[in-house]
Amino acid sequence: MKRFLPKHWNEDLIIWRFPYFRCVSVRYGYVCDTGMVRFFTLEIEFTRSQIIAAIPGSFFCAWYASQKHWLANNILGLAFCIQGIEMLSLGSFKTGAILLTGLFVYDILWVFFTPVMVSVAKSFDAPIKLLFPTADTARPFSMLGLGDIVIPGIFVALALRFDASRGKGSQYFKSAFSGYTVGLVLTIIVMNWFQAAQPALLYIVPAVMGFLALHCIWNREVKLLLEFDESNTEIKSQEGSTDEYSKKVE
Repeated sequence: MKRFLPKHWNEDLIIWRFPYFRCVSVRYGYVCDTGMVRFFTLEIEFTRSQIIAAIPGSFFCAWYASQKHWLANNILGLAFCIQGIEMLSLGSFKTGAILLTGLFVYDILWVFFTPVMVSVAKSFDAPIKLLFPTADTARPFSMLGLGDIVIPGIFVALALRFDASRGKGSQYFKSAFSGYTVGLVLTIIVMNWFQAAQPALLYIVPAVMGFLALHCIWNREVKLLLEFDESNTEIKSQEGSTDEYSKKVE
């Protein structure tokens, strides 16, 4: 939403200051038991764009709280997914591969060999999953957990950051995203075919990692992909901006 609003709506802060509250904080040395009571002002900062975004957000929250409608559930769930993918970062493809492999095994064990995962997903009434209506009265909804979106999503986002660091468009991002799409479609097909719960990561993880691996092998850039570290990229970008600033000052 930020891109559609004026720039100053996103940058200018509105600050609300509330009355003084008694602070008990060992970290800052304010200990009430010794009589050394100090005060701090509670401040809430927000922008105009956040106010605009809160209007539809409040509507969907009220809609879900009152009716538990599957569409409101999905909208809130997708919002959580987008926020999670935006905030989380794996740092490197090695870390991402280890995480996806571990969760691949974890998902298979808990779905196929225990009823815990399925029972929790069905009984826990909260936007922690996406719901898709079906024609089957015995199974009115098909479900997709948010973890099956966020976990592969941060790996796909890492591929996009890798492409951005090289300045060569979205080559590997397209491969990873295509793999995710294929894995998700395959999950839905198998689930409807067997009429049983399926661990989505069983199909999504091999598809995402496989598509990306085949692409980098084809381009002979396996070493470059494995050596990528997002923290080093951020340091280089900060050094570059510092150099540009020093040149302007001179």
